[in-house]
Amino acid sequence: MDNLNKLGRVLFGIPFVGFGVQYFIYGRFAGGLPPAPPWTPGAPATAYLLGALLIAAGATIAASAMIAADAKARLFATLLGILVFVCVVAMFVATPSAVLHDGTARTRALEPLALAGAAWVLAGSPQNQTPSVQSWFATETIATIGRLIFGASMVVFGFQHFMYGQFVAMLVPSWLPWHIFWTYFFGVALIVAGISIVTGIQARLAAILLGVMFSLWAVVLHAPRVAASPHNGDEWSSLFVAIAMCGSCFIIAAAAASRARPNDLSNSDT
Repeated sequence: MDNLNKLGRVLFGIPFVGFGVQYFIYGRFAGGLPPAPPWTPGAPATAYLLGALLIAAGATIAASAMIAADAKARLFATLLGILVFVCVVAMFVATPSAVLHDGTARTRALEPLALAGAAWVLAGSPQNQTPSVQSWFATETIATIGRLIFGASMVVFGFQHFMYGQFVAMLVPSWLPWHIFWTYFFGVALIVAGISIVTGIQARLAAILLGVMFSLWAVVLHAPRVAASPHNGDEWSSLFVAIAMCGSCFIIAAAAASRARPNDLSNSDT
């Protein structure tokens, strides 16, 4: 397992532990967290159950970067992706108009959808697979589906930077000049990186640069907001999402490199 994949697993897994802890703190489903089925709002028992599942999945995925738990990490990644994907679909079915026309609702649906895609990339990536792992759940198909979902989500996020430019610009730290410029610049970056990940053209480079961008957002934008409002759950959720997105990008970059290696080997033999 290369260092990029290890770093991605840690940065992807730890935020899900944080999401799970939040469910225990609140005892209910709240905006900004990975969505739960909309027919269970305010149900403490269900919130605690989902919180426990998120903690177990996140801890296993993060720990797999340091211990020999690859098969368990892939299993949890598969199940985590399915759980979040089903919740997002349920959200869309329950409130289709909001997801389609409201930027906040759309973002709250697409963020976990992108993370579900990254989880499937982790589950199906070819690194360190054994025949039993491959046969049960880690397949190239699920990794491809996850990559397409993640990349397409980034493209939509990029367009939203143009659709809601004035609002996004207000989130740029006050000490940075040219707020509108950075808003549109990162919008273009998201669109280009998303297309690259979907098409597979320079996907590794695009995913690495995108991961660096999310890490900068976590440090420059979200961490100071958490420090300023440590009791604001939405700010913590936004920080967790940014870190998980960073980990997702590194996981996708590592998977892209693994897909390229067999071709490189075959070319060297000819």
